[in-house]
Amino acid sequence: MAVDAVTGRVFGSIVIRMRKRRVCCGANNRGVAVLNDKVYMGTLDANLLALDRINGQLLWKTEVGDVNLAYSITMAPLAVKDKIMVGVGGGEFGIRGYVAAYDAETGEEAWKTYTIPGPGEPGHDSWEGDDWEHGGAPVWITGSFDPDLNLTYWGVGNPGPDWNAGQRPGDNLYSDSVIALDADTGELTWHFQFTPNEAMTTIRFRFLYWPIWFGVVR
Repeated sequence: MAVDAVTGRVFGSIVIRMRKRRVCCGANNRGVAVLNDKVYMGTLDANLLALDRINGQLLWKTEVGDVNLAYSITMAPLAVKDKIMVGVGGGEFGIRGYVAAYDAETGEEAWKTYTIPGPGEPGHDSWEGDDWEHGGAPVWITGSFDPDLNLTYWGVGNPGPDWNAGQRPGDNLYSDSVIALDADTGELTWHFQFTPNEAMTTIRFRFLYWPIWFGVVR
């Protein structure tokens, strides 16, 4: 619903109807992104929507993940230049997490970066057997963007299954990590893992901070 911030007058509204599936972890929506004349939001059934910011008309809809495989979106998207970025939830239900970017005008996918490396990729050997295919590492908190470095930063959640880390030996990269991605390509620039082989449920919040050291911004 779009309302006048001064008077409360309703400009327009839209009803979002979703496929009824069980999703992880509760019916949450942490907000929207606004870029130019559009408002962007994720849905519990893992779609990304672009709405007219005045009347709420649906402009485009893109499937980010398959809700039948337990993918969901509960985070607020991140608007970066001409792209809308979003991560997926569902770590407790055996997904393979990722962050994806979409063209802000058309909804076409620009890039997708998995938070669990596949065969032949650095870090793949931190998973045993086929655990990487369903190891969780969701992204359900909005990332941040540094325009000077052209990097976007994301906190990656826990690996799955929870509680018994002995079921999935190894460091389980890039779960429980912060990852820095090139904003244009999604290429992984660097990562830092806080807790290898995490046994609990967690998420890492990402805030950018520019300290001044002897008069120079670091």
